[in-house]
Amino acid sequence: MFDSHVGVLLEQAVSLVNTLTDGEAHGRPYAAPRGEALPGAVDAAVSHTAASLPRDIDDAQAQYLLGAATRMREVFRAVQDDRLDDAAATVNALLRDTGARPRLDRGEDEPWQVHFHGAGDSFAAGSSASCATALALAVGGGLAGRLGVCRADRCDRVYVDTSRNGTRQFCSTACQNRTKAAAFRARKDAG
Repeated sequence: MFDSHVGVLLEQAVSLVNTLTDGEAHGRPYAAPRGEALPGAVDAAVSHTAASLPRDIDDAQAQYLLGAATRMREVFRAVQDDRLDDAAATVNALLRDTGARPRLDRGEDEPWQVHFHGAGDSFAAGSSASCATALALAVGGGLAGRLGVCRADRCDRVYVDTSRNGTRQFCSTACQNRTKAAAFRARKDAG
């Protein structure tokens, strides 16, 4: 389905969207970190990725990623609502605005890897470009249906469905269990 590199970048997009955008999470209102807490939240959201980029997550870098995460959320929402033209338009704008471009790169004693940002890009621009490219590969590669927004009540966190059968509907097992318990209670009350 997704190669390992694209899978990591899609998970980075999910992490950025879920960490940096307000909404609802697991049945409760979610207020994303702002102000002084924003750079640390960005660092935590991308802690396992973007090793090829310099980690200079100051307020300006964090604000840049906040803007990108907000736009990436639009892609997930458009796919969920079956508005693929809107998803594609948003991805195209992200690709353009982040300066995404493929190139081969490697670190010392590492194999060549495809990166989707320029060698001199900032952490925020490079991470955003990489996420935008991964979203483009999903939307343009027939895998848009693998991008989702949690179907649980009072949750709008996003996810990438990497399951074999492609039937994931929830951002987490907690939301899935909450939904199943509510359905069970409703059936019990009706019966």
